[in-house]
Amino acid sequence: MLRVGLTGGIGAGKSAVSSRLAARGAIVIDSDVLAREVVAPGTDGLAEVVAAFGPEVLTAEGEMDRPAVGRIVFGDAEARRRLEAIIHPRVRARAAEIEAAASDDAIVVHDIPLLVETGQADRFDVVLVVDVPAAVQLERLTQQRAMAESEAEQRIASQATREQRLAVADVVVENAGTLAELDTRLDEVWTTLRERAGHGPDTKA
Repeated sequence: MLRVGLTGGIGAGKSAVSSRLAARGAIVIDSDVLAREVVAPGTDGLAEVVAAFGPEVLTAEGEMDRPAVGRIVFGDAEARRRLEAIIHPRVRARAAEIEAAASDDAIVVHDIPLLVETGQADRFDVVLVVDVPAAVQLERLTQQRAMAESEAEQRIASQATREQRLAVADVVVENAGTLAELDTRLDEVWTTLRERAGHGPDTKA
C-alpha cells in the first residue's frame, strides 16, 4: 500500500486534484468529509462539541452549526485547539478504519487540508502539495466563493505558508492554469505514484 498525504492552501484546487486521483483509481479519504461524520447528530463527537462550546452551536435540527462554530474559533487559538482536540483524533481513527479495509496494493490518498499545520507530513510515504501563488488563492476566494477580500486574506493567513507546505512536499502539483493542464500534470503524478507502489503500466490510461 502506498500512503499519500494530499494538502494545499485554501483556494488551491485540492478538491479538483483529489477527485481526479480518485477517477484514476486512488482510494481517497477526505478529512473534511470525515470531520462532518464524527460530529453528526447522535455522535459522542457532537456531544463533546456542545459541552465545550454550548448549545448555541447547534442548529434547530440538532446538527452542528458550522458557521457558528467557525465564528467562535476563528481568531481564537485556544478555542480552535479545543475543537481540534475533539475532532482530529476521531477523524484519524475513522481514516485508519477505511485504510485498513483497502487492498494491500492500493494507493490511498489522505486529503488533509491542515496536514502541515498538524505536523502529519512524516506519516505518509509521499506528500503531494497542490500549489498556487497567494494572488491566485485570493482571486479564487473572492470571485468563486464570494468572500470579502479581507476575509479571504485572513483565511489564507490562518493556514501554513506556501513555503511551509513546499518544504514538506515530495510532489508538487502547480494548479494556477487550466483544468486540461492539471489533468496532464496528474497523468504524470499518477504514473509516478503507481511506480512507487510497485504497479505495472496503467492499462486503463
